[in-house]
Amino acid sequence: MKNYLLGCDWGTSSFRLRLIDSTNLQLIGEIRSSEGVASTFTDWKMNGESQGIVRAQFFRQQLKRQVDLLSTKVAGNLAGIPIIVSGMASSSIGMEEVPYATLPFPVDGSRASTKRLSAQPDFPHDITLISGVQTQHDVMRGEETQLIGLLALLDIQHYTPEVSILIFPGTHSKHIYIQHQQVIDFQTFMTGEVFNLMAMNSILKDSVSLTERNTFSTNELDAFKLGVNESNSPSILNSLFRVRTNQLFGKLTKTENALYLSGLLIGAELKTLVDQEQWQLILCSGNNLYELYKLAMEELQLSERTTTISADLIDQATIAGQVKIAQIQFVTLPK
Repeated sequence: MKNYLLGCDWGTSSFRLRLIDSTNLQLIGEIRSSEGVASTFTDWKMNGESQGIVRAQFFRQQLKRQVDLLSTKVAGNLAGIPIIVSGMASSSIGMEEVPYATLPFPVDGSRASTKRLSAQPDFPHDITLISGVQTQHDVMRGEETQLIGLLALLDIQHYTPEVSILIFPGTHSKHIYIQHQQVIDFQTFMTGEVFNLMAMNSILKDSVSLTERNTFSTNELDAFKLGVNESNSPSILNSLFRVRTNQLFGKLTKTENALYLSGLLIGAELKTLVDQEQWQLILCSGNNLYELYKLAMEELQLSERTTTISADLIDQATIAGQVKIAQIQFVTLPK
């Protein structure tokens, strides 16, 4: 299959494998599962290590099973197609640990930290593991690949931000500082994880009602905006307890209160950007968080210097990043 590449995004709790035509970034087929790196590592510890199976080999076995499923789905023989893997597979609980790249980190992918694992008789695929990037106080894995791909796609559209902060919302949101085509710093915010902990495992769990909807009522959005504005209070710890009193005093419904909690936490994350007036902001969010982050940025008066990236482009960014790194790292694509 000429010029094809298998791109694997193997996160802590998720797995995604795509067959990609590297000449035009066309997605030929994909499969997804919840068999992330963490559960695969646990499975190896419980069922593989005791049988003398080395960790990398155990991960190969899991990967082979997914490749076979994708092969059936696309009705094609995928043997010999190289695999490039981003995410947590290069971590201490992954297939094989690969050292982090360091700053400054060129956004063209030329200094991405990778490791090549050769094909084996029972696994006819070369594997390239992509590691993350570290500072003295922070790390990221996976976002660097998405960043490289996104900026390459934006360059095609003749949009090349010189001094900007890219905001990637999520369980662990990232704010990535780009200057002169290099990552010069980044920060991680545990916004999504703290929300889940507060909403499901704290005293606040009986004060909120969670929903997976992407559209909200006017009252719910008003509750979210209230949370964003109250995130400016001196102590987020004190503000969090207001979620409890909102419910006790009947000020908000449980669904509205969940949006209030979300507003508090997203507001606390984004208010760090208010005083950084010289930086252009680029919001890189999928559909699930886009509206809330966009609304929070409006409330914090950040909209005028914010560019938003479409969810479709964000989804394509990982593919573009994997292909670019594969080409730079001299992965030989099948002819």
